[in-house]
Amino acid sequence: MKKHRVYSIAVASVYPHYVAKAEKKGRTKGEVDEIIRWLTGHTQEGLDTELEKRTSFEDFFAHAPRLNPSRSLITGVVCGIRVEDIEEPLMKELRYLDKLIDELAKGKAMEKILRK
Repeated sequence: MKKHRVYSIAVASVYPHYVAKAEKKGRTKGEVDEIIRWLTGHTQEGLDTELEKRTSFEDFFAHAPRLNPSRSLITGVVCGIRVEDIEEPLMKELRYLDKLIDELAKGKAMEKILRK
């Protein structure tokens, strides 16, 4: 099976779009970073390093220190597809991240975004 093109894209090339989306709605870069750290288990230093190295999404998730077990609580629609119905594991991780950023931009409280 052919890999999806998005897997080879550098996280650093999409990250500014996540931040811009959040900031446009009055949220912060720090909140975007907190979401990514919560999802992947990266420290801020680790996240900064991955962005600096221009790590692909595939490697970013494959080498995440600890994918948050509560991420399975993330449900809803992203790009017209229900997150919980996605079967391909890496695509599911990408859509989890997209969904969390969407929730941030929609003004949801961080406590709810991080499923606390």
